[in-house]
Amino acid sequence: MIVVSNRIQVAQGHEKEFEARFEGRARLVENMPGFVRLEILRPLKSDYYVVLTHWRDEGSFRAWTDSAEFKEAHRNRPPAEIFSGPNVFEMHEVIQGAEAAK
Repeated sequence: MIVVSNRIQVAQGHEKEFEARFEGRARLVENMPGFVRLEILRPLKSDYYVVLTHWRDEGSFRAWTDSAEFKEAHRNRPPAEIFSGPNVFEMHEVIQGAEAAK
């Protein structure tokens, strides 16, 4: 499994606008082959939001980024003033995981 993260630096005062964009998202990624999970993390002590997508493999993620659904999901770009710095994209392979015991 891989995890793709996009750290997004949101300008002060634009947090609600940024979050509203995700509330109204197209919800197209959920139907893509190899998609596992999406998490959108709100910062508690920084100005970086983190968008995490979990994928069965890198090929599944690449197929998403090359798809018509990806283009549709990203067609309505937010205004530049929402951001206070560049996004940071990272991709990681999961080599170990744990969950709470039941």
